[in-house]
Amino acid sequence: MSVVDTIKEQIENNAILLYMKGTPRFPQCGFSSRAVEAIMSCGERFAFVNILENQDIRAELPKYANWPTFPQLWINGELVGGCDIICEMAESGELKEMIQAAAKDAGEAEA
Repeated sequence: MSVVDTIKEQIENNAILLYMKGTPRFPQCGFSSRAVEAIMSCGERFAFVNILENQDIRAELPKYANWPTFPQLWINGELVGGCDIICEMAESGELKEMIQAAAKDAGEAEA
C-alpha cells in the first residue's frame, strides 16, 4: 500500500482525525497542543496520527491535502484546517457542533 493510500484509508476510517506532532497526552509543539486542547474541549473521542513517528506521512500529507503545515484536522473526510482555524472555530462554537455531529454520525454508522 502506498503512503497516499494509507493517508486516504486513515481519513476514510476516522470521522475525526488529527495529524499532529506528538500525541494528545504529549504534544510535541505548541500548535499541536493548542489544537488538541480545542478538540478535547468538544468532549468527543478522536483519532490522531503522530507525524513525528510517521515520516512518510509527514512528507506526503501536505501535498495530498494541499496544506503545508501541521496540525491538520480532518472531519468526515474533509480538511478543516490547522491550529488557527481550529482555535477560531472552537471560540465561535462551530468546532463543537462539527465534532459532535461527526461523532454522532459515526456512532450511528457503527450501530
